[in-house]
Parts: sequence; C-alpha cells; structure tokens
Amino acid sequence: MPFADPSSPFAAAAPGRAELASRYAAVRAGTLAVAQPLSAEDQCVQSMAETSPTKWHLAHTSWFLEAVVLQPLVPAYQAFDPHYPYLFNSYYEALGARHPRPQRGLLTRPPLADIHAYRAHVDSAMQHFMATADNACWQEAASLVELGLHHEEQHQELIQTDILHLLSCNPLLPAYRPGPTPTDSPPHAAPALQWLAVAGDVRAIGHGGPGFAFDNETPRHQALVHPFQIADRLVTCGEYLAFMADGGYRHADWWLSDGWAAVQSQGLCAPAYWLAPDDPRAPAGEWQVFGPHGVQALDPAAPVTHVSFYEACAFAEWSCARLPTEFEWEVAFDLPHIAQMLGHCWQWTRSAYEPYPGFRARSGAVREYNGKFMVGQQVLRGASSATPAGHGRKTYRNFFPPATRWQISGIRLAKDIA
Repeated sequence: MPFADPSSPFAAAAPGRAELASRYAAVRAGTLAVAQPLSAEDQCVQSMAETSPTKWHLAHTSWFLEAVVLQPLVPAYQAFDPHYPYLFNSYYEALGARHPRPQRGLLTRPPLADIHAYRAHVDSAMQHFMATADNACWQEAASLVELGLHHEEQHQELIQTDILHLLSCNPLLPAYRPGPTPTDSPPHAAPALQWLAVAGDVRAIGHGGPGFAFDNETPRHQALVHPFQIADRLVTCGEYLAFMADGGYRHADWWLSDGWAAVQSQGLCAPAYWLAPDDPRAPAGEWQVFGPHGVQALDPAAPVTHVSFYEACAFAEWSCARLPTEFEWEVAFDLPHIAQMLGHCWQWTRSAYEPYPGFRARSGAVREYNGKFMVGQQVLRGASSATPAGHGRKTYRNFFPPATRWQISGIRLAKDIA
C-alpha cells in the first residue's frame, strides 16, 4: 500500500533534493536544541495523559521517518531496535499496536542516550537515502520527507508546551530556560483596540497554491462570509483581568453550559499558569504568570494565553462580542492594520474542526494524520511563540478539544455588522 497519494497536498511542490536535505539537518538539530535546556529527568516525566515526555517526542519523530520513509522505500534499511515501533507509534492503526499514551511517562528504559543514538541512526540512513535514491524513488519520497519535517516541527512546539505543564506541577516552579534580564522600566501599554470592518462576500478559503500544506487545509473552496468586524489585535492580560474583576468566573450568564460545568468542577478562576498574589509557591503583591522563563510579573499589555475555548467564549460574551469563525480569521489575515496574527498565540475560533467540502482521506498510513480527528474539537488559527519560524501560515488549521488550556491559546474578538 502506498504511503501517500501523489495527488495529496503532501505531494505538492516538495523542495528540491539539496534544499530538502539542508532543511532536514536544520529541523532535526532544532529539535535537539529545544530539548537542550532539560535534564534527563525532565525528559522522562509525563504530567498528564494529554502530554508526552520529551524523550518520547525525540523518539517518535524519528520513528515517523523510519516508518513512513525508510522502511517502505529502502529495502536494505535495518531498524535500530525492533521494539521501538511499539513504544513510539502514536496513533497509526495501520502501523501496528502501540504502548498506551497515558503510560508514556513509565518508559524509564530505553535511556535518553539510546534515544539520541536512535536519532543518529535514523539521520545517517536518511542522509544516505537523500543523497543516493534514484529519481523515481525520490519522486515518491520527497513529499513524505517534507511531511516528516513539518510533523517534527509540530512536535518541537509540543515539547515546549508539554514541558511547561510539567514544570508548572513542580512547587519550585523552575524555568525551562533563562529569560531576559528584568528591567525597572514600566511596562508598555497596549494600543487601544480598533475594529476592522470586512464586507460580506463569497471568499476562497483554504490552501490552493504552491508550497506545503497539511491535507486538512484543502481543498480550496468557496465559502459565504457575512459582513463582520474583527479586532486589530489580541485580547490582553489587563483586559482579561477586568473580566475576572467583574465576576467573570462567578456568573454563569457568560458561559457555555460545558464551560460553566468546568468552572464549577475544576474551581477555575484564572487562566492556566496565572499565580494569585497569595499563591504560596511565589508570594507577591500582584498577579504573576508562570512561563518558559519561570515566574514573572503579569504584563497587562501582553496577550492573554492558556485559556480554553470556553474561557475565550465567556470573555467574548462579556465583551458584547464573539469569536471569529475560521473563515473570517483567514479573510482578515491580509487586512491593513491587523496585528498579532502569527507568532504570539493560537487563536480560538468559533468553528468546529470539520472537513472542508470535497475533503477525502488519502491512502496509506498518512491518511490517519488529520482526518480521523475531525470531531469534537475546535479550530485554532495563527501560530504561537513556540511555533517554529516559518511553520505557521494563513491557511493552517490547528485543533484541540474545547477544554484545552495547556496550549498557548488566546483570544481575538469579532462582531457582526447588522
């Protein structure tokens, strides 16, 4: 069975061989750089079922290249360890049984040194393959290598969000990496929020040009977008504090039913990783935020992050606004004067994660990459501060369950135009 349909977006306009080999080296080195600040102990622990240990991410991304490229296309390839497919397969039913996801943190063996050796083994085989594959084989492989690199970049971000959740469970609240030296200068103020009007029309949505895209960004299609307004920037921590001060977590009127149930059952009162002034782990006279650089004073002008879809909807309702649909967000991407679309946080939309009209799952193992998750999740657009440079784009569709708070997710407001 082929691993990718040649008509798939995965196969569209893959870079040339030399360019892809150079990019391969850079992406693989980038993953090790993301893990570099962490101890071996840090890299073995799993803080909840939804996250994975860093060591597992390092191995899984190598297994993906081994399973999708090397084993089907290189007959002479020798697997590093026959047990690894069971340990490091994530969710690919077509590729065999796997270790339960909630138990990945129990894998103290193989040790981290073995995982680094596994990565080196796969890298050596991939580099040899990219240099020596005949043209016919390379035509089949190039799009799969490109997919493997974009897959690895996704895991570079997941390593960072997973480790942040892990370190937040440590009462010492240790930093993932050193931050900039604090200054005594007062924080800057966020510019006043402006509303940008967009006329209604039938718009082209989704990826349809050159360059890489995941299959869930296709096919490009027409969608009716009604007239709307969209905020020119993201909601700030200061604005979210005002929502909290006005009883944001105490009044059910602003909340969706499932969101209010989460507030009640989990005792939610602030975004994830916010520390109240009386928090015994880091006492202070004001709200603080735990992040990659440890505990820092809350910056009122910074975009609020680590909120769930439910919290985003409640804030929007309190603000007499709403969240944009994913189509509205994409249409607004190129507006003059719009800011903070990429590189700050993933932005919740009011759109359920569903297939575009005409979407078809592809043949082979990569058919499981996106399509089977198109239920019970919300679309987020943009890219976060942890997204690798160049990975985000206008048509990118991220997706998570609506209760998710451990991702770097924030809020952009929209309004109808009567």
